[in-house]
Amino acid sequence: MDKRKLRELLVEHKEHALKAGDYFARQASSDPDRLFAQKEIHTITGVRRSGKSTLMRLLMKKLLDSGRTELNQLLFLNFEDERFAEFRSSDFQALYEAYLELEAPLAGKKYFFLDEIHNVPVWQRWVNRLYEFEDIKIFVTGSNAAMLSSEVATALTGRNRIMELFPFSFREFVRVKGTIPDDRDFLRPEKRAALVHLFDRYVQTGGFPEALKTGDTSILQEYFRDIIYRDIVARHGLRNVREFKELALYLASNISCRMSYKKLQDLISVRSVNTVKNYLSYLEDAFLFIRINLFDYSIKKQIYNPAKIYCVDHALAAAAGFRFSADIGRTLENIVCLELKRRGHEIYYWRNRAGLEVDFLVKQGLDITGAIQVCHDLEEPGTKRREIKAALAAAKKFGLDRVIVVTPDVWQEETLDGVKIDYLPVWKWLLG
Repeated sequence: MDKRKLRELLVEHKEHALKAGDYFARQASSDPDRLFAQKEIHTITGVRRSGKSTLMRLLMKKLLDSGRTELNQLLFLNFEDERFAEFRSSDFQALYEAYLELEAPLAGKKYFFLDEIHNVPVWQRWVNRLYEFEDIKIFVTGSNAAMLSSEVATALTGRNRIMELFPFSFREFVRVKGTIPDDRDFLRPEKRAALVHLFDRYVQTGGFPEALKTGDTSILQEYFRDIIYRDIVARHGLRNVREFKELALYLASNISCRMSYKKLQDLISVRSVNTVKNYLSYLEDAFLFIRINLFDYSIKKQIYNPAKIYCVDHALAAAAGFRFSADIGRTLENIVCLELKRRGHEIYYWRNRAGLEVDFLVKQGLDITGAIQVCHDLEEPGTKRREIKAALAAAKKFGLDRVIVVTPDVWQEETLDGVKIDYLPVWKWLLG
């Protein structure tokens, strides 16, 4: 690519990125000073349409508003622009020279925002050179595991920080709607009712920015198709699209359920369990589904026991899957799983020999530090007895003095067998 064309793209892309827009604040940008002070390259990954490009724009605006830098110290490019189709790795040097000639940046730190850069082969070599030899803070984004492959990890070892961006959390959803509750609001009946109403809306729309903004969830079916066909089928050159799509639809229809490789193999009628494993890894690499393993001190048992599968957005699963009635219990469990992942927890489910099951164990280092049970219907005595019995069994097994039971609306606490049980409404736990 010639420099004239590169200069045109540099001007156009930055002007578009800084143009005023109806952007929603993200929690990931709530502490920009910390991000900008870190020298490492920030790799922003996450599912398609979760707001990675917008997060970059928010960070650029914070840079300028804070007076930390000048406009000519910024570079923004989106490599999904079809005009970059002829761009090759050998053009990176010309791109950098075009930026220096066009902007004539002052001495001092520069900030580069490179969107969907994985579309250019061996991009990491250029980024690594900038990191080593130039005073540049770099942010890059990508929507698939090309950003996390062993090659990238090797090239950027010690120079890279991963930021996985999920669709909007309920806390972010509440802030978008103009409500920022404090602890006193939880005690005010009218405020609680407003939060419950917002949570009901969140259950319907999910956290993808466009669905959140418009309330129209039909777009989620299009997102699902794009992820399947553009991020997975095309990238991996899959030939039997039908069986792969059947698997994805089945998982979307059965979120929060335990799945064995053998069961899925029989479901889509493939010859090898390895095919199922490959398909699941593709779905995880595209950030569409999350696999949670059974906790066991034996890694072998973790691998060979059925895993539980969750979707990156509960409303996306509802839009894509075949469910003729809402299963609010499984939806709540999916929402809790995503929130635990957002908070950076290492999580498992747990099941003992008696068949008692706890939805989530939180592990820190070598220790289990928390147990969370999601229970939709505590009014049914048998359900409550079973769920609490499982939670107490986990507390005894792992030496916990407190467990959390997330419910639709129950807010109370009790102590049984020396274990404190906190019953929390899901909306309050999500805001906690």
